[in-house]
Amino acid sequence: QVQLVESGGGLVQAGDSLRLSCAGSGRSFNSYFMGWFRQAPGLEREFVAAVSWNGVSTYYADSVKGRFIISRDNDKNMVYLQMNNLKLEDTAVYYCGGSRDPFSSVAAVTSWGQGIQVTVSS
Repeated sequence: QVQLVESGGGLVQAGDSLRLSCAGSGRSFNSYFMGWFRQAPGLEREFVAAVSWNGVSTYYADSVKGRFIISRDNDKNMVYLQMNNLKLEDTAVYYCGGSRDPFSSVAAVTSWGQGIQVTVSS
């Protein structure tokens, strides 16, 4: 497995942009299908975006399509989530996660970061 650490969270205003970063360690990073997930207070952790091993294919939850962009740089063992036009409902703890196989559910993710808070205010 890989170790994952998120960074870049914080407090922003609605309509602003923010970029989250996830740093992976180990030689297996480019073997992992990577994604971003989020969990708001009282809610289950949900899928936000995912990117394939080579960064070519991306997938997004309907709630963030057109606003968020996921990307990865395997040379740097990094995955990013560019969040644009943030909304109040985007407020959550965001987690970087990955699996050697594409995940069909949150439960299928095998490696997790510690999570990072993103708070969107009005």
